[in-house]
Amino acid sequence: MDIKSSSPKDIKQGTLFLWLWRGYLRRHMWVLAIIVVFMMIEGSMVGGLAWMMQPLFDGVFVGGSKSQLWMVGGIVLGLFLIRGVLSVVHRVLMTKIAKQSVADLQNDLLRHLLQLDLSFFSRYAPGYLMERVNGDVQAVAGIWALLVRGAARDLIGLVSLFAVMLSIDWLWTVAALVGAPLLLFPSLVAQRYTRKQAVKAREVAANMATRLNEAFHGVGTIKLNGLERYYTDRYRVLTKRQIEVEVKTLFGTAVIPSLVDVMSGIGFACVIIYGGYEIISGAKTVGQFMAFFSALGLAFEPLRRLAGISGLINAASVSIQRMRDIFNHQPTLLGPDNPKPVQPFGDIEFKNVSLEFGETPVLRDVSFRAPAGKTTAIVGASGAGKTTIFNALTRLYAHSSGAITISGLANTEIDPSALRTCISVVSQDSLLFDETLGENITLDARDTDPSKLDEVVAAAHVGDFLPSLAQGMDTEVGPRGSNLSGGQRQRVAIARALLRDTPLLLLDEATSALDTQSEVLVQNALEKLSENRTTLVIAHRLSTIVSADHIIVMDRGRVIEQGTHTELIAAGGHYSDLCRLQFDRSENQ
Repeated sequence: MDIKSSSPKDIKQGTLFLWLWRGYLRRHMWVLAIIVVFMMIEGSMVGGLAWMMQPLFDGVFVGGSKSQLWMVGGIVLGLFLIRGVLSVVHRVLMTKIAKQSVADLQNDLLRHLLQLDLSFFSRYAPGYLMERVNGDVQAVAGIWALLVRGAARDLIGLVSLFAVMLSIDWLWTVAALVGAPLLLFPSLVAQRYTRKQAVKAREVAANMATRLNEAFHGVGTIKLNGLERYYTDRYRVLTKRQIEVEVKTLFGTAVIPSLVDVMSGIGFACVIIYGGYEIISGAKTVGQFMAFFSALGLAFEPLRRLAGISGLINAASVSIQRMRDIFNHQPTLLGPDNPKPVQPFGDIEFKNVSLEFGETPVLRDVSFRAPAGKTTAIVGASGAGKTTIFNALTRLYAHSSGAITISGLANTEIDPSALRTCISVVSQDSLLFDETLGENITLDARDTDPSKLDEVVAAAHVGDFLPSLAQGMDTEVGPRGSNLSGGQRQRVAIARALLRDTPLLLLDEATSALDTQSEVLVQNALEKLSENRTTLVIAHRLSTIVSADHIIVMDRGRVIEQGTHTELIAAGGHYSDLCRLQFDRSENQ
């Protein structure tokens, strides 16, 4: 099921909330049971308060009994004390459960998303997914407490109040409810309308998150191209749309409580007229009327809250369905049922490998061998399929035909996680996290030997710029490493790869975006990193791979030439032309 194609009719609300209960609330069942009991007691206090109106009016105000005055006053005080204490207890417990459940749901969503295939993330923008993890979860969070409160306190309160009303006169109760049938059809229409608008509201929120994510990640491009006003105007259109759909959603949720007002007004009028005649005729006492009227008045607010919850449930069910849709997406690049252990890294071989993105072929019958412990370079124009070879080898994408073997063992027979623990990657845009420099090198290997860390810092030439940082290894590198230069970020990534000390190294344009001085330092660090490792290199600058043991030339997803630098130059083919163009351009510069 596509996340964006969710319609209001996809899944029933009961099914959605049952999924939510089973997954996140049932684990707190016993605490929730205590909360419900407390709320039931609190709700019943309202009925007791209405019931005390009859002895107050008949026994005290009309009968003049002082003993009943103290009794009624004491009981009313006790009812409010019990109500106050229980309200504090259940609110604290309910808040804790709601917060814990929200955190669990967010963590589960993030963990599930990170397990999905890379192709999933090529279809959905980061901002859209961020809205699923944050916006949708928060939209659901508020409804949990309301549901428990509505199902317990307000519902029990209504039951106790209607019990008081029925005990006094069932005909008065029927008169009070004479307007209820008028609610049915408008309520159904309002609920459907609310759900439809809630779908639009969540879509707008996702688009807004996507635009913000783009703006903050591309702020440099926006400034250089003078797009500040253009991007602000695009965002302003979304904010206007957000106001429009949220006001419509609020209208839908507010209509049902307003219908309750109309029903209550009709009921009050009927009770006053019918009950007034009975009091005038002496059939009922003033105390009975006041007890009934108090119960009817006190029932008004919990009835409005329960009616309002129905609108909120419609809005929340949209978010629940979107989260469930994400959980329904499952990774397709799963490990085999009986994975084979990773062998000591030998030769890597591609045998007639083909891979498509949708219906677009990216690799076509690719065959080559990368000898163990040697450096194999992959060259070719942009879009030739060089990076896709890395993605297919590491099982980020699944090849459709052929075989990719490591030491004779197909990579499909190895658990993807186990395979990736044997691989280090340094790319042209190595991602640094918004953590300290040291944490970006060690990542989850927090118990790293300090001497080993010093060794890789020196080997990667990170130590060359470390003295210029006021806090050294504790320096915050900023979002995506923005506090470091491009060359510094690359050296941090190399130090990270050195610390991992894996047998296979993948270098993807690792020096393409660097100035000459930084390139020399990074290239020296890469040479140390490549020692005694099976290394695959993607490079546009052919001068960096002249000494490679084996060079593979690609064009439009195919391998068109293979050999050493000397062999390929002598062949006078595509590689020779590329070298001549690059080296002639360098000489002219």
